Amino acid sequence: MRFLVINGVNLNMLGVREPDIYGKNTLSTLEEQISERAKQLGCEVGFFQSNYEGAICDEIQNALGRYDGIIINPGAFTHYSYAIRDALGSVKLPAIEVHISNIHKREEFRHTSVTVAECIGQICGLGFKGYLYALEALCDAVKN
Repeated sequence: MRFLVINGVNLNMLGVREPDIYGKNTLSTLEEQISERAKQLGCEVGFFQSNYEGAICDEIQNALGRYDGIIINPGAFTHYSYAIRDALGSVKLPAIEVHISNIHKREEFRHTSVTVAECIGQICGLGFKGYLYALEALCDAVKN
């Protein structure tokens, strides 16, 4: 089993950007934690981060035939990127949307996700652990 972890806009700034909301750990730390959990689960993970909507769409499309599922945190693209939503829908890979913070407890514009409709689920508000839970859920989904 191989899974692709996509982090969108501004997630390269983890550890610097609003540490009171996103924590003090970096994207590298997050990727190390996911890699370690993947080893424990007997699966492989690839990582991609971009601040560009089209690059994220390209990566989703390129996942077809290479990965068994996707974990995606689109960042702010969550709330308005129909392009990313359509890319997820076009590949039909099981995907789980993850957010470090609880988007439903933040500004009202963050309460709506246009991308989650093409996902099998959404995890938010659990910090970096949300990615680990998403990885476990994808493993289960692919096995069954």
